[in-house]
Amino acid sequence: MDQYLRIAGLDNDVEASLLDAILTDRGVPHALISFHDSAFDGIFQMQDGWGVVEGPGVAREEILEILKGLRGQTTAADEQA
Repeated sequence: MDQYLRIAGLDNDVEASLLDAILTDRGVPHALISFHDSAFDGIFQMQDGWGVVEGPGVAREEILEILKGLRGQTTAADEQA
């Protein structure tokens, strides 16, 4: 089993849910780690974002491309086309 690495920060629960659904549908191994802590009522999420997505290094580029698409970002290749 590949070691999971932190790949990207996630901004909110909607972004996390959508990313999880897409990655699961495509069979991409991943884990979503929320910064929510009920003892502090989510204060760390307000400071640090919703959480992070982790996955094996071989899936890093695919996960980042999907996340860019969710955030509506374009790549340099898209802008030249």
